[in-house]
Amino acid sequence: MIRVSLLFLATLCAGVAPALAAPVIGQPAPGFTAVDSNGKSHALSQYKGKTVILEWTNDGCPYVKKHYNAGNMQKLQKDMTSAGVVWLSVISSAPGKQGYVSVQDANALTASRKAAPTAVLLDPGGTVGRAYEAQTTPHMYIVDNAGVLRYMGAIDDQPTTDTASIAEARNYVREAYAAVSSGAKVAVTATDPYGCSVKY
Repeated sequence: MIRVSLLFLATLCAGVAPALAAPVIGQPAPGFTAVDSNGKSHALSQYKGKTVILEWTNDGCPYVKKHYNAGNMQKLQKDMTSAGVVWLSVISSAPGKQGYVSVQDANALTASRKAAPTAVLLDPGGTVGRAYEAQTTPHMYIVDNAGVLRYMGAIDDQPTTDTASIAEARNYVREAYAAVSSGAKVAVTATDPYGCSVKY
C-alpha cells in the first residue's frame, strides 16, 4: 500500500496524471466536470435519469465542416434535444491548436452555424477528452439514463468529407439512440471514429 501511494505521489510530482480507466461499453461512463461557454459547470452525474450525447468537435476540421455545412449535425442535435437528450459538444483543442476557441468565440461559433447543443464544454487541457479517449472530430458517445456507456465511435459509416455521402449514410448515433430510448439492445455499440485528430 505504501509503495502504491509513493508511486502515485511520484507520478503527480512528475506532472503526469495517473491513468484513468478506459471507457467501456456496458460500464459506467467516465465521470467528469467541465465548464461551458457560458461559465456554467456541468457534471455527468447531474444528468442521471437523462440520456447524454457527447460530441467532440473542431470547427477547422473538414470532417466536422461536412456535417455542419450540410446541416446534418444541427438536425441531429435538434432531434435529440427535443426528445429530452442532453447534448454536450466538447472542444478539447489546446491553446494555439486548430479548433481552440475562447469563450466568446465558442458562443459566436454556435450561433453562426445554428448549432443546437445543450451546452458547449471547453476542455483546453484535454481532461475530458483523454478520459473518454476521444480520438477524432467528430467522435460520438451515448450515455444512457443510468450513466452507462452504450455507444462510442463514428457518427456514421461514411468516412469522407463529401457532403453528398450524408444522404446514403447509416447514422450510428441516431440508430443507437433509438435502441437506447426504447430499451432495446444497441446493434452496433462501437465503431472506428473518423475525422481529424483531437488537437490535444
